[in-house]
Amino acid sequence: MENRTGLFTNMIIWFGVAISVSEIQAGIQIGSAAPLNSIWVPLILGHVIGGVLLYFVGLIGARLRVNAMESIKSTFGNFGSKFFATLNVLQLIAWVAVLNAQGALALMGLNIPISFALTCIILAILIAIWVYVGLRRTSRITSVIMIILTVLLVILSVKLFGINGNHLIPVANSAALTFWNIFEISIAMPISWLPVISDYTKDVENPKKATALSALAYTVASLWMYFIGIEIVCIGTVDISQAILISGLGVQGVFILVLSTVTTNFLATNSAGESSKAIFNRLDPKIAGVIVSFLSAILAISGIMDHYISFLYLISSVFAPMASVLVVSFYFGNGNNEAKDWYWNIFAWFVGFAVYQITAGFDSIFLGPTLIAVIVSAAFTYTWIVFKK
Repeated sequence: MENRTGLFTNMIIWFGVAISVSEIQAGIQIGSAAPLNSIWVPLILGHVIGGVLLYFVGLIGARLRVNAMESIKSTFGNFGSKFFATLNVLQLIAWVAVLNAQGALALMGLNIPISFALTCIILAILIAIWVYVGLRRTSRITSVIMIILTVLLVILSVKLFGINGNHLIPVANSAALTFWNIFEISIAMPISWLPVISDYTKDVENPKKATALSALAYTVASLWMYFIGIEIVCIGTVDISQAILISGLGVQGVFILVLSTVTTNFLATNSAGESSKAIFNRLDPKIAGVIVSFLSAILAISGIMDHYISFLYLISSVFAPMASVLVVSFYFGNGNNEAKDWYWNIFAWFVGFAVYQITAGFDSIFLGPTLIAVIVSAAFTYTWIVFKK
């Protein structure tokens, strides 16, 4: 009998995915550029829609018992699968580099006497070891780490909330974000994990419950991280390290930054290995994951943070319409796709991608580029399904 992961394990995995410096930074970005009374509705709406997409995409992998990139073969064909797998590996290398750089920069702010480059390398080594050992062998350790990290973050949240009673004034709101700007920043994070979630739901015991708990755990934890970012703004800073020092967390702050960086990067790096397998069948995912961790360290040291926001939006433009086509094709199609169906689905994805690129050029557009791209790609896909009948 195959080893299957239980509900608690999957919930812990996806709770840990959201606990990262990047999620807190996103909260800081929103809190520092918008009045707080205008933040909550678009922030929650973006996470809810992103969480729903995570559920439906993850459920496909759970039902088919294949990883994320293999689950799209029936929708986009073998060529399409390899195409998106290649894009996914590239974006994961860059995403891990961003997370690595953010964690290293935050640690440097705590006055740790080691260089930025060395910090990036140390974080990469920890991630590479974890990837090589494997998730199943370390599931209990992962659970313990997440419990410790959760307790430390609760302490940080409470301390930040108690520092300043005035939680109504952002640091600066001269370039205030609109409703749909906030929505876009909110949905961008869950969207970035769409091409990853099936790598972990494929092994679940109960597809529906485990996938639902995974999406819910991620959504709740992500909202919490955004809230911490907003709290940091409310104490008069936009620097995570400074906020940790102000709150009086010294060694505990180091643990928060190291553990949050490593746990999230492990999932992304491990998935890069899984996607590599979809490109080259004989490639060992663990070896690929180790290579990815060190490539990401090099990229982090070279200055990828200068392009962080543009990169995050690029992920949304590629994988939001891809997920939209996948979901509509899988749940509304008959599952027996032929070459002409694959070509149309790739076309439907491309239209959504192009629409995103066009609408992203506007400062603030109704629904936001991501949701518009999702709707357009879904409409093209569904139209083809109806036309075939």
